Formats: sequence, structure tokens, C-alpha cells
Amino acid sequence: MIRVAIVEDNRQIREGLRFLIDTTTGYRVTGAFGSIEEARPAIAAGDPQVVLMDIGLPGMSGVDGIRLLKTAHPHWHFLVLSVYDDDHRVFDAICAGACGYLLKKTPPARLLDSIREIAEGGAPMSPEIARRVVELFRQVRPPPQADYGLTPHESRLLRMLVEGHNYKTAAAELGVSVNTVSFHMRRVYDKLQVHSKSEAVAKVLRDHLA
Repeated sequence: MIRVAIVEDNRQIREGLRFLIDTTTGYRVTGAFGSIEEARPAIAAGDPQVVLMDIGLPGMSGVDGIRLLKTAHPHWHFLVLSVYDDDHRVFDAICAGACGYLLKKTPPARLLDSIREIAEGGAPMSPEIARRVVELFRQVRPPPQADYGLTPHESRLLRMLVEGHNYKTAAAELGVSVNTVSFHMRRVYDKLQVHSKSEAVAKVLRDHLA
């Protein structure tokens, strides 16, 4: 059973998401909130695995909300569901700790698949968002002595994570086992001094790592 919390200010959308998730086998909504201010005192009680987060919220923004909640609950996975697809918001959301980014036009079946994917360690993105992230990544260049001692293979794994791969799909593309990818990523996390895939992706984008 995947536990999901929803933070969405539009009541009709919020209740539609609640109905979709609660009536699908294998999923359960632990709480649905209209703002970060409403969510803060109550969201932790359900200990959601995935937080479905709008970013255009009244009061505190969804990006700031992700940053705040991620600090308090680093094991939660944040999946943005937004109408915004501009580079600035996408970049800020990922740097704040979002593991995935979907547009609100995403079909219900794809949304449910993405919730499960993110709970299992994936980084689902709408095609338009994935293209923007890849383009942002291609534009950056590592400054001198900012590679953290990464090997070419480790850098390639990081690129694959930024492009939306999880350990399973990365292993399949590289022709190695998931355990091998996990081993290399533990070394990458140590070198970058991060503790999760979302933190690693954020550091790649912030520090212009190749």
C-alpha cells in the first residue's frame, strides 16, 4: 500500500486526486491539504511515502514547502504536479528536493504509475519537463576542480539520473545488475556528500557537474 499525501489549493482538483488514489488498489491517501500552512501540523501523522505537491500555492510556495518538509522528513518522496513548465520553477523544485515533476494534464493512469515509480526510487517526469531538464544539463559545464573526483562511469550514472532513470532502468541500459549500479551510486553519494538521488541531482544542477 503506497501512502500518498496531497497538497493542492484547487478543491476540485484536490478531491479528484483523492478519489482517484483512494479508489485504486494499492494506494491510500493519508491527507489532502489546500496549503503548506494547512499541511504542516497534520501531514506527518500519516507518514506518506509520496507527497503530491502543487507549487503555485497561496501563502508559502510549493517549492519552499518541499524544502521545509524534506528537511524534516528526508525519507519522503516529493512529486510535483503543476501547470508550470518553465525552467526556473522546474530547476527550483528539483533543487528543493522534488524527485519528479508532472504537468497537470498527465493522464490518471500515468499519474498512478508515476506515484508508484517514485515510491520505488524512480524520477518520473512529463516528457516536456524531461526535455527541459536534459537541455539544462547539456548547457552546464563543470568548473575546474568541481568534479568531486567522479570517474567517467560515475558521471555517466549521474547524467542518467538527471534524465529520469532509476537504478533498474540505468542497469538495463548499461547492461549491469541493479546491485552494481547501487554500489557505484553509494560511492557517488559519498563523494558528493549527499544522501539521496534527489540531493545528487540537485547538486549536479547547482554545481554544473558533468
